Amino acid sequence: MSDPLSKRRLKMWVRLLGQARAAEGQLREFLRVNHETTLPRFDVMAALWRRRDGVSMSELSRMLLVSNGNATTVVDRLEQDGLVRRTPSETDRRTIFVSLTPEGLATFERYASGHEEEVNRIFSHLTEQDLDLLTDILKRMGGPK
Repeated sequence: MSDPLSKRRLKMWVRLLGQARAAEGQLREFLRVNHETTLPRFDVMAALWRRRDGVSMSELSRMLLVSNGNATTVVDRLEQDGLVRRTPSETDRRTIFVSLTPEGLATFERYASGHEEEVNRIFSHLTEQDLDLLTDILKRMGGPK
């Protein structure tokens, strides 16, 4: 016997995915138009902003859930623009650490402020109660640990 909620869960998943994709599309367009940057660049800079002391390229890839090649491509461009710097490890020649430069930090903080305003605009129709309920549901969706 199949689960009677199966079809409803499938519809919920499609709706959730659609909402996430629509919001992501709006954010991509916002970053492109207002900051002349991309979401991958923003994501790399956000990860480096959270870890100001720098991270290895491998750790950065894991944090972003992307391949080393994808992370390297974005970091290459950010480095060319003077927004990040690479530093070789003192103990392992194969390891390279990456961190934001002072210019990168200032640039990211500008991006982040606009990003937060745009996310607020996208979801401005949600009330405080809606946010509390949705947050609770999303936490429970993580399932048993």
